[in-house]
This record gives sequence, C-alpha cells and structure tokens, in this order.
Amino acid sequence: MSVSVAFLSSDIGRLFRKRFGASVQHLGVTGPQWRVLAAIKRDPGTTQGALASWLEVEPITAGRMVDRLEKMELVERRDDPADRRSWRLHLTAKGEHLLSLMAPLAQQAIDDAVSGLTQAEHAKLLELLERVRANLLANPECEALTSHG
Repeated sequence: MSVSVAFLSSDIGRLFRKRFGASVQHLGVTGPQWRVLAAIKRDPGTTQGALASWLEVEPITAGRMVDRLEKMELVERRDDPADRRSWRLHLTAKGEHLLSLMAPLAQQAIDDAVSGLTQAEHAKLLELLERVRANLLANPECEALTSHG
C-alpha cells in the first residue's frame, strides 16, 4: 500500500505541531495559541474572520482563542477604521517577546525533522514542496474558499 502525498503532508504537519506544542508548553502557551500568534505576526491587522479561515476553525472558536490571548496580554483588538463592526488583531509587545522566545524552538523542531538530509536533499525537498503548493494554488476558486486572510 502506498502512502498518498496528501496523507503524508498532513501527517507531517500534525507531527510538527505536536512536537512544537510540547517544546513551548513551558512558556505557558499551547500549540493552537502559538498558531494564532504566528498568524497575527505574519499578517498584522488581520480580522478574526480571516484568522478563523486560516486556522480552519469556526469564527466563534477563533474569537474565544483571541479572548484568551487578550487576557494573557499577548494580543490586542483595535478598531477597524474602515468597518466599525470589525476588529483588527495585533500582537502586544509581550506577544512579540513570547514569539521571539519560541522562534529558536520552532527552528529546532525543523532541524530535527530534516536531520540526516544533505543540503542538496533539503533544497530538493523544498523545491518539490513548493511545486506541490503551486499546483494546489493554481485553482484560485478553491483557495478563495479557504483563504488564509
């Protein structure tokens, strides 16, 4: 029986999240909370709706996650000047600092995962994964349904 690319890539993502979540637990943040912080860092000013889409959760779930992070003083909601019904999400200085502590732990998880690969193999792996991603992004209608904000 052969393993499909979809299953293998999904399982690798799951294992990365699990490994990283265990490595940051001592910092008082969960893996899903880290994903929220990382998404806001990547796209400052994102909305809760866009965040929910990227996390692939319901908007109410994303809202509860943001509520917890706001109570921890890691995230702040700011008024959206273009839409008074919407909030824009930003990291606080405390949130930025926490992410800076997590960055080396994330890099260690990646280094562990690719240990034993030569530089050429690592480069080829990245090239092939980029090609697979490009193939999946080739259909903009499908990506719009699961937009990452």
